[in-house]
Amino acid sequence: METNRHENPEDQFIENLTKALKDPLRESQGRMDLFEENTPDEANDLRRKIETRSAKDQKALVKRLIEKAKIPNLKVKPLKDTQTVAREICALVQEKTPEWGEQKSLIVWVHPLIKKLNLAKRLAPQDIPVYDSAPATDSGEKIKLRNRIAASFIGVTSADYCVADSATVVMKTRPGHARAVSLLPTIHIVVIKQEQIIENLKELYTLLKWDPIEKQEGLTNCMTFITGPSKTADIEATLIHGAHGPREVYLYVITGPF
Repeated sequence: METNRHENPEDQFIENLTKALKDPLRESQGRMDLFEENTPDEANDLRRKIETRSAKDQKALVKRLIEKAKIPNLKVKPLKDTQTVAREICALVQEKTPEWGEQKSLIVWVHPLIKKLNLAKRLAPQDIPVYDSAPATDSGEKIKLRNRIAASFIGVTSADYCVADSATVVMKTRPGHARAVSLLPTIHIVVIKQEQIIENLKELYTLLKWDPIEKQEGLTNCMTFITGPSKTADIEATLIHGAHGPREVYLYVITGPF
C-alpha cells in the first residue's frame, strides 16, 4: 500500500496537479525560458542604451507614457521632487471620500522613496492615520495588517519599472512591499523616479534576465503588471472601474533630484 509522502495536503494537491498537467513534449524540450531570447552582446547593447539615456530621451519617455496612459485611464503626473509629490498626495487625500465608511486611512509600502514623503507626519493634523505594510511576525500581526489594508481607502507604493509603451507599472513583491496594498484600497498611488521608466517589454525582459542586480535577486515570489485601474465589462458590456481592484490609479513621476 502506497503511503502519502506529504504531511501537508496542499503539497499533495500541487503534486497531483503537476502530474495531471505534465506535457511530455515540453518536458523533452527542457524548461521554456520566460524571457525573449537574445545574445549577451545584444543584451549588453540594450542595457547600455538604457543606462546612458539622455535627459532629453528620458523626458520623451515621460511624454510617451502620459499619452499611452490615457487609454487605460492611468493618471500620470510628472513632479519635480518628493516634497511636491507629498503635497499632491495630501491634497488628493483631502479631496477624495472613502468608498466604505467615513474614516480616512492610508496603507503604504516600507520603501525608501515612500519614507521620504513623510505622509504620517503631514496627515497627523487631520487625524488621518498612515499605516505601513511591515512584515508581520505572528498570526495576530498578520490579521491586524490585513485589516488595515482592507480598511484603507488609499494605498501608496513604489514600483520597479514602468513600461512607457503600454503604461504598465511593474512591481515585485518583497518583505514590506505587500501586493495587497496595490489591490484592496479604492485608490492606488504609485511613486517612481523618472529613470525607472523604460521603453517597452523587450527592455524589461533584458534587464530582468541580464542585469547583474536583477539576476542576483531573481523574480521574487510574485511580479505584478498593472495597467491602469481595475476594469470589467462583464455586465451588459458596460465598462465598470473598480470591480476587482482600485477604481483609480495615480502615477507620480519624480523628474528632479531624488
